[in-house]
Amino acid sequence: MVSPLLDLPGAVPAPEESVDVGVPWHFGDPFAEQRSAARSAVLVDRSHREVIAVPGEERLSWLHLVLSQHLTELPEGQGTEALVLDTHGRVDSHMMVAHHDGVVYLDTDAGAEATSALPTIGVDGRQTLLQYLDAMRFWSKVEPRDATSEFAVLTAMGPDAGGVLAGFTEVPSGAYEVRGLPGGGFVRNVPFRNLQTYDLLVPRESMVDWWLKLTDAGIRPSGTMAFEALRVEALRPRVGLDTDDRSIPHELGWIHLAAHVAKGCYRGQETVAKVHNVGKPPRRMVLLHLDGSVEVSPETGDPVLHGDRKVGRVGSVVQHHELGPVALALLKRSAPVEAELMAGDPAEERSVAAAVDPDSVPPDTGEPPGRLAADRLRGR
Repeated sequence: MVSPLLDLPGAVPAPEESVDVGVPWHFGDPFAEQRSAARSAVLVDRSHREVIAVPGEERLSWLHLVLSQHLTELPEGQGTEALVLDTHGRVDSHMMVAHHDGVVYLDTDAGAEATSALPTIGVDGRQTLLQYLDAMRFWSKVEPRDATSEFAVLTAMGPDAGGVLAGFTEVPSGAYEVRGLPGGGFVRNVPFRNLQTYDLLVPRESMVDWWLKLTDAGIRPSGTMAFEALRVEALRPRVGLDTDDRSIPHELGWIHLAAHVAKGCYRGQETVAKVHNVGKPPRRMVLLHLDGSVEVSPETGDPVLHGDRKVGRVGSVVQHHELGPVALALLKRSAPVEAELMAGDPAEERSVAAAVDPDSVPPDTGEPPGRLAADRLRGR
């Protein structure tokens, strides 16, 4: 789906090979757009995201069974984040959730997929997220549907974003809080580290109108290039870029945020509970500072090396307006985070020196609670 905002003056489309194809990549100066997000406010066209609507009287209890998040008591006017995992607890897809006006809305990256409950269905046992949800309905009183043609996602970011939005609608103040928009749709408060961020799901037919009135009110037009740089800075992973076919929620900072450790009865729950209670994840996501003095750059999926030993995988690679070239990476727990590493494929001559940002290293919380309890029972 190609965004009509690409017809606006200054809009530069994302490259064809980009995961964000179909929406503006930037509006002429991506670094200035990043600075505006940090100091004032920007508006990003993310209308290529898929939206799934789940109406029906059993919507919460049913989603509670098929998603990783605790949803049975999600109140009207509130949202959260959730995952679909495979049977081994590996991440299939990530979504933002909003409960609004009797419907639960899930918005996710375009092309989101899940491992089929029946491996003979789909291509290589994979199917679209909507197909997976539909296959899991059984006799539940729910009617999931593709609502991408109904709603488009716009994202307002920056310290002044809430003030500008307040001129048009009630602005949610709490984390993941949702408020209806005049004319339909809703706005959701999104925790984004220290950057005030709001997702607007607006009726697709009024998407251009919303864009024009918000930018006319002072929010700077921005593209996904700036959004991605700020996402990486905020240590927010993206499925397919920062994950591989072995990624589990614990490695990506999604435990509690998008995956509940205590509720049962969802696919992959055994792995989530076991690693949380008696183990530690084999890898952890960190921010890498890359050598910017050379003209080459690593690519998503390239190895991270310590000497001749592979210790990780490169995820999203971006140019940040203050940090310079940085990347998210999944590193083995044994990888020395204080050592100089190399990121990139040396065979392709795109390997550069890399250093782990110490502030990005997840804190070591000590022994898992289940192991401590077992030790107490043994009298240790």
